[in-house]
Amino acid sequence: MDRRPNFVVIFLDDSGWADFRPFGETAYPTPNVEKLAAGGCCYHQFYVPQAVCSASRASLLTGCYPGRHKVYGAIPPRARGLDPSFSTIAEVLKPAGYATGVFGKWHIGDHEDTRPPARGFDESSGLMYSNDMWKHHPGSRHFDKFGLQFWKNGEVVIDDVSPEQQKMLTTWYAEHAVDFIARHADEPFFLYVPHNMPHVPLFCSDKFDGKSGEGLYADVMMEIDWSVGEIMTALEKAGVADDTVVVFTSDNGPWISYGNHAGKTPYREAKGTGFDGGTRSACVMRYPNGIPAGEISHQTFCSVDFLPTFAKLAGADLPDYQIDGVDVWDIVTCQPGATNSHVYYPVSTGRNFDGVVSGDGKWKLHLPHGYRTLVKAGNDGEPGQYETAHIELSLFDMENDPYETTNVIDEYPEVAQELKVLAEKHRDMWWVEKN
Repeated sequence: MDRRPNFVVIFLDDSGWADFRPFGETAYPTPNVEKLAAGGCCYHQFYVPQAVCSASRASLLTGCYPGRHKVYGAIPPRARGLDPSFSTIAEVLKPAGYATGVFGKWHIGDHEDTRPPARGFDESSGLMYSNDMWKHHPGSRHFDKFGLQFWKNGEVVIDDVSPEQQKMLTTWYAEHAVDFIARHADEPFFLYVPHNMPHVPLFCSDKFDGKSGEGLYADVMMEIDWSVGEIMTALEKAGVADDTVVVFTSDNGPWISYGNHAGKTPYREAKGTGFDGGTRSACVMRYPNGIPAGEISHQTFCSVDFLPTFAKLAGADLPDYQIDGVDVWDIVTCQPGATNSHVYYPVSTGRNFDGVVSGDGKWKLHLPHGYRTLVKAGNDGEPGQYETAHIELSLFDMENDPYETTNVIDEYPEVAQELKVLAEKHRDMWWVEKN
């Protein structure tokens, strides 16, 4: 590497695994994500440790599992959120000389000491929590007491975001990201773009309204794809495209109760569960100086691995406490014989611990637990209905049964017992709730 790489993380909200080509055959075009994938690698077994907004974001930014950082599910407005004793990627990279910016949905803390300016970000703009936490929520009046605030560099610039302003969120985030790149091209930078979309309520700008001919969700995804193109063009214009590690992924799977306002996944269940429909996210990474172009990887890694991997590439010091992620650069760059040093990755839902995925991705063990499953999907922004289902102690062969359909615990009792010991030890160490 001629210079330390820049890092751009584009993090969607509730996007389904199959919402973009080349992961799924979509009814709408996504040429910019396709171009990104053609110039980089698609990772088919990338996981998040919890398939809900705040917990997933806190894990991405800290390199720690929810059991350690104690951010579960989706935190409400005005919540303190992530304890400041946990360093973010920005706080790790900034002392190493990196400019840092976040433009998008924060949702890991809404106090002065837990908002972006206090968490290592030089520049910031966006919402402090989910865009449905406002007075127009179709299923809850709880949010009436709060205005949906838009912040910029530590100050509220819109006290109560309107539907017309929600239409502009994706455009604003893209514009702020492009401006940040242009101004910091001569120094290493970390740019984090956590989009609010396609979390409900769905909005897109007028330039994409009706453009897909396939409904609002498709319009929203086309606009996100456009924003990816804007960021990549900005990197190229600045002359740093080849020096930048670009990550494109989602915080979790789709919120399928919203029907035609939700994404798609081929995997079992979806957001808010420990099944792969919730915790397996489509992931693309591009870095011409290290990541081979046009590759597909089936190696397993997790969002907690980004912090230590970025720190290694940047020559930055890790936090002086134990984190859970490890450097997975050899896996990311598809090195022959590369293996994952993780023995397992834990999977959880809210304050409940669900099970583990083996570090090599071959096996998944579910401890007995209840989970939500869809009864009837909603339509046009109205949520549908869930019911509670239960799974017994179950082992799935993820190589031959990635959709978690057949419990093979009787065929592989030794594997199940080994993972059960690891899962119970992890649960008993970090989790208050016991299933």
